[in-house]
Amino acid sequence: MTNEKNTVPINGYIMLFLFLILFVGGILTLIRFEAFPSVLAIVIAVFMIPGFVLVNPNGSRVLLLFGKYVGTIKKNGFYWVNPFYVKKKISLRASNFDSERLKVNDKLGNPVMISTILVWRVTDTYKAAFDVDDYQNFVRVQTDAAVRKLASMYPYDNFADEGLDEDITLRSSVNEVSEALEQEVQERLSMAGIEVLEARIGYLAYAQEIANAMLKRQQATAIVAARHKIVEGAVSMVDMALEELSKKEIVELDEERKAAMVSNLMVVLCSDKDAAPIVNTGTLNH
Repeated sequence: MTNEKNTVPINGYIMLFLFLILFVGGILTLIRFEAFPSVLAIVIAVFMIPGFVLVNPNGSRVLLLFGKYVGTIKKNGFYWVNPFYVKKKISLRASNFDSERLKVNDKLGNPVMISTILVWRVTDTYKAAFDVDDYQNFVRVQTDAAVRKLASMYPYDNFADEGLDEDITLRSSVNEVSEALEQEVQERLSMAGIEVLEARIGYLAYAQEIANAMLKRQQATAIVAARHKIVEGAVSMVDMALEELSKKEIVELDEERKAAMVSNLMVVLCSDKDAAPIVNTGTLNH
């Protein structure tokens, strides 16, 4: 037997009624007649007690008889089984696992702190009970291993100065990384009869020893990008201003004055602070 086998045992209420008849009837008969059959009825009733089993909703009981797998009770209710059966309880409920924060290296070798949130449940009680030693500890260990592998496959972020052209990064590609993590964890846990319902990154940050340096680097990258947009817009505005002045013939500017105007406009438009213009009340030459 290498697969899960569902079994439906005897109704527990019927056997409870039989137990009461044997036990109570045996005691009453023993008091009145002191006969041997009364003692035997009481012994049989006591022997029946270990056979009663209660299965709660989304619960199960794995049955063993002298080391041999007999079957699994998955249907909730009150039952009676062979008193010699060993009844191992395995929950079928969805469980939530929040892993510890691990220090791992990303694709570029940068140390990062990462943790995962995993939602899982047992679907095959035979594999969970017998194919692994402790299926709950198996989930923890294999999830940590999957997170370490995932972190080494992608960079934390995509920096233009390193010539990277990564479409997927740990920081920005949340959906893609979560799908890859879920698939990796599912492959590892399938041998234990466990289904992964959801897997996602719960915490992600640079390790403490490089966090400050990487923060400055991100800020510098953002400043460069913002400056690029500002210069691009300023050039467009200067070109529009020269074109409008020429089209409407407001003033005739030679190349030297155009260069001076472009320089002044670029300073005004690209400056971090508001410009303080000096008004010339004389001619264009003074």
